[in-house]
Amino acid sequence: MPRGRADDREGDRVTEQARDVVDAHIHQWDPFTTPRVVTAAAKVVRRVPPLLPALARLFPRSKREFVGDPQYLVREYLPRDYRADGAAAGVGTVVHIEAGWQAKDPLAVVDETRWVAGLPFGSAGAPELGGIVVHAEPHDPHVGEVLDAHLAASALVCGVRCLAAHSQDRGVLSWTPASHLYTEPGFLRGFAAVAERGLTFDMWIYGQQLPDAVVLAGEYPETTFVLDHYGTPVGVFGPRGRHTGDTSIARDDILRRWRDDISALAELPNVVAKHSGLGMPVLGAGPVSRERLRDLAAPLISHLDAAFGPDRTFWSSNYPIDKPNLVLADGVWMLRDVLADRLDEDKMLRGNARRVYRLSVG
Repeated sequence: MPRGRADDREGDRVTEQARDVVDAHIHQWDPFTTPRVVTAAAKVVRRVPPLLPALARLFPRSKREFVGDPQYLVREYLPRDYRADGAAAGVGTVVHIEAGWQAKDPLAVVDETRWVAGLPFGSAGAPELGGIVVHAEPHDPHVGEVLDAHLAASALVCGVRCLAAHSQDRGVLSWTPASHLYTEPGFLRGFAAVAERGLTFDMWIYGQQLPDAVVLAGEYPETTFVLDHYGTPVGVFGPRGRHTGDTSIARDDILRRWRDDISALAELPNVVAKHSGLGMPVLGAGPVSRERLRDLAAPLISHLDAAFGPDRTFWSSNYPIDKPNLVLADGVWMLRDVLADRLDEDKMLRGNARRVYRLSVG
């Protein structure tokens, strides 16, 4: 079934005067001019475009199930590209989240901050860049030096992200070899460098790791932690990997455990959560209509809203990662449809993100 087109629905349209929505989770990249995992493949596909399907089949199953359509990884995604995607949702300000800059030297990741800060946001109809969430690894002995270099590179640096998503199912893509990175002693000690600088910290983990987020956020109660993508309960919509979510009973168990763990995390007042990542293929849904995706996502949307409340949740697109399965404006439509009169649009689409990331624009 084809995806719905948000820009074909009169009720989803926005006016130029309404373009003040904050999209607090986008990624920008260019595999041709910056160091990315897919740089070599991207250059091959640019020379010989018909090779893209063949290259996609060469990806391990775990990567195919994570990215869905690889075309969004082997092409640039820059302000001009986001301009077209975000217009229908009325986005006027974005926050860039670190996007896998490849570097052997810990300090070299600061080049991503410089690169993003130099992109042509705020011109030719592109939204303003309100903030940058940078990459740093608290368990690295040089983390303080790296953070100071990021801060010196741009006044827009407002937070840090270090991926910890790991699955015991070898058919699901893990982003770190450590199964419980956020609770390792070296990580917890080194995190003081983040806390001392007053930066936020975006947590991205898989659903079964949510208790790790409780430990980390509990250790640093003065730091604001941002849970990305609902804590990504892999397989909650359909089978993924070798055995994750492979039966309806298994999916019900994933959802039950996720609800309990989200409720526990929400008890910590220094944690906020993004309504983001619902289009990620790793959840288990393929390209479906927006109505079908809404029905699958409704339990996640409703429970996150109930657990964290209207002052500690906000929408973000996760574009272009969500693009294979979810039209950007449909993510906003789903929140409106599921939450109905419980939705405070000013907080969800603007105010909360501005406050959390201390945005000076938008």
